[in-house]
Amino acid sequence: MKTYHSDWTEEQSAVYDESYGIGQAWARDPETPSEDLQQVVNLAAADDDDLDGVELSYPPLVEAVSDATGRLVESVPAMKHEPGFAGFVDGARDAVSRDVFGL
Repeated sequence: MKTYHSDWTEEQSAVYDESYGIGQAWARDPETPSEDLQQVVNLAAADDDDLDGVELSYPPLVEAVSDATGRLVESVPAMKHEPGFAGFVDGARDAVSRDVFGL
């Protein structure tokens, strides 16, 4: 389920939507390793305190945010209020079967 933050601008919501779609496509791709998918699902389930704002350089996430924003990024802050991160992990989580990853 998509989760928007009330303080996001239209542009931030658009980045979330674009990243969400990319996350879904990535999760549904049969070439995506199940271990990688499980890690992203775990990120989606974590809260900001657990994530601690770590900068992630995970290639599918970085590519998704770069595509969604139209800017080259090298890392993405792991924070639920960061629209690129939130969109990608929410999209991936929502794309997987609940019985596969214990959701």
